[in-house]
Amino acid sequence: MSASGISQFDLIIAGVGGQGAILASDIIGKAAVKEKLSVRAAETHGMAQRGGSVVNHVRLGCDLGSMIPMGGADVLLALEPSEALRYLEYLSEDGLVIVNTSPVLPVTVTSGLCTYPDIDAIIEKLGQKRAVKAFNATDIAKRAGNIQTMNVVMVGAVSSYLPIPVETLLGCVRTLVPPKTVDINIKAFELGHLSTKDD
Repeated sequence: MSASGISQFDLIIAGVGGQGAILASDIIGKAAVKEKLSVRAAETHGMAQRGGSVVNHVRLGCDLGSMIPMGGADVLLALEPSEALRYLEYLSEDGLVIVNTSPVLPVTVTSGLCTYPDIDAIIEKLGQKRAVKAFNATDIAKRAGNIQTMNVVMVGAVSSYLPIPVETLLGCVRTLVPPKTVDINIKAFELGHLSTKDD
């Protein structure tokens, strides 16, 4: 699956509060504007400040509303594995799930009230319904030099599918992350980009 030559693209970014889903959508949105693509975006939050579910709708080259209809997204970019399951219905039949396999355990799990689903079982379930590229973006962020760059790793991972040149996305990473973290974020993006290049 490649978005080369495609100017209209619907992306769902799903995660939990504190993972940087908003920065990820800001990088993509700003890059799209630089490429003269229209951008529609919407953010919906649960208890984002407390690790609740966060989902961003990013529509590139679309003149319709900002909310992606069920079954309409080209890619579901999931910063957290259980969130991929939560928002899978937004993905089109031939869409792609790009998922970080590193979980964020909610309080109900850490306090022993319930258990977190098996990661392999989550990936298998996703794979039964859609094409999946799954990898540990959190570990890649650590390799880049800062675990908090996981969201930028994921932007790098989806970059091969967006109708936006990689150079434009990198330029927006440079301008939107804190100046002292630019080099680490660029490395995070590049490692993420390599993680989903066609095998």
